[in-house]
Amino acid sequence: MAARAQLSHTISRPISGVSPTFRRRFTGITFPITNPKNPIPRISKKWGNSKFAIKLSLQVEESKIPAKSTVDVQRMVEFLYEDLPHLFDDQGIDRTAYDERVMFRDPITKHDTISGYLFNIAFLKQIFRPIFQLHWAKQTGPYEITTRWTMVMTFIPLPWKPELVFTGTSVMGINPETGKFCSHVDYWDSIKANDYFSLEGLWDVFRQLRMYKTPDLETPKYQILKRTANYEVRKYAPFIVVETQGDKLSGSAGFNSVAGYIFGKNSKEEKIPMTTPVFTETNDAGESKVSVQIVLPQDKDLDSLPDPNQETINLRRVEGDIAAALKFSGKPTEEVVRQKERELRDSLIRDGLRPRKGCLLARYNDPGRTWELLHLFSFPAFFGGLTVLKRNEVLIWLEEFRLEED
Repeated sequence: MAARAQLSHTISRPISGVSPTFRRRFTGITFPITNPKNPIPRISKKWGNSKFAIKLSLQVEESKIPAKSTVDVQRMVEFLYEDLPHLFDDQGIDRTAYDERVMFRDPITKHDTISGYLFNIAFLKQIFRPIFQLHWAKQTGPYEITTRWTMVMTFIPLPWKPELVFTGTSVMGINPETGKFCSHVDYWDSIKANDYFSLEGLWDVFRQLRMYKTPDLETPKYQILKRTANYEVRKYAPFIVVETQGDKLSGSAGFNSVAGYIFGKNSKEEKIPMTTPVFTETNDAGESKVSVQIVLPQDKDLDSLPDPNQETINLRRVEGDIAAALKFSGKPTEEVVRQKERELRDSLIRDGLRPRKGCLLARYNDPGRTWELLHLFSFPAFFGGLTVLKRNEVLIWLEEFRLEED
């Protein structure tokens, strides 16, 4: 979690000539205080709430738009690059950019006023620790802008503080009479039924509350680009591993050798902090060569690290790249790992992605220990014993990946 927070960087486009001091007076856009005489277009029940229906409804309403609307949609796109990164910080978004009667919808939430929308944001800030990342924004209709984003939220009330991840797009409608946003509809990548109220969306929230046990150790830094129902797509920053030859993906042969290196069996007898996970990697389907790897802390570099005492141990820099990850719990036997690899590879191919040969198994916990009972004596009796899921992942590097601007 900390690794993602450190790596995450909101992709914002600087707007030349605009001082942050005057964010509320954004050059080229004025947001009138008064409301229009006619109410803003609403989504008629006859159209439904689907993405297509909303677009169709907007198109129908656009036929009623005066011919001489002066809304500069491209400048509003640039405004969103400057404004949306403040969604969950103390500054907040600029409410004057929205009509008072703005329609907000996501699969499990709806509001019809800007006050209700801002209340929802404040509520999320209280029970979660949201991190919002804007990937892109673009005009997708005469009075419509679509954004793509990632939101990572830590659920504070639960003692194991689960991390919820949502990625998707938002379709934002513009009122041509006021030049303000009049609708905001979210679509999650992880579900198919995005219409409000979505039981699939509610289940997607609850299933992310499972109690995964991850040691409080440094992990490789990555940014989540997309989360589907079956996997995450992550952009990893470069990292260094100490590695040696293993026997199989689920095996532990070679682990003691690489662990010995960080515990002081090196040319300087230097002890290096432990990290997580432990990787085992194969670069082909036949497992002709398997390596066992421990990731070294981010503040280390190849020039300053001590040399291994054994010739069979190597230090290697792994360049930053994009990988797909499938998380699972239980004992990672060879059969289970191979099954998870097939599931992940099939999902990637089905979604039009290009997985490379081979895969990695990431084990975040002690080998051989797949579950334990956590006794929460400070909670009521029905919380007395909860199953803790050990975290494992299968990762496959991708040939290429881009967040399409669809």
